[in-house]
Amino acid sequence: MANNLYNKQVSPKGYKRGGGVTGEKKPGKIKSLIGKVRKKIAPTFGEQFGKAKKEGKKTFKSTRDDKTKGKLEYSTKTAAEVKAAKKRMSDRERARVGDKSKQLSEKGAAFKLARKSGKKTFTHKGKKFSTLLKGEKPNKIMPELSGKTSKKIKKFIGA
Repeated sequence: MANNLYNKQVSPKGYKRGGGVTGEKKPGKIKSLIGKVRKKIAPTFGEQFGKAKKEGKKTFKSTRDDKTKGKLEYSTKTAAEVKAAKKRMSDRERARVGDKSKQLSEKGAAFKLARKSGKKTFTHKGKKFSTLLKGEKPNKIMPELSGKTSKKIKKFIGA
């Protein structure tokens, strides 16, 4: 009796004394049979999604929803796949789809073009703007000096 009680006690880490992790018991023959029948008759949304994805379908209709049974179509793409596809699309493709989240404004496009071409300023709608980014300082070109004084000045400035 004492040994029986000792073996059924659970240690703080979740392991039963006497070996084995708690809760890893496989279902019996009857429960597994019921599970197989349920999967065929009324599969869960996740099971339907997995089956459609495995078959290579782009969309599937769920039979689990009570009100809209079989009327709504769901995509087989995961959220991560959609996000990765959006990253691959160009701005023009995104605009065609109707996504305006990552498109450049007119001013932003003008800034990008001027910066790529190496200009210090650009004009947009009659106003002049700098191509420097926030916190960026303009490059100061040092005049060429010769002799000991130039070395001292350059050393002092840090050029």
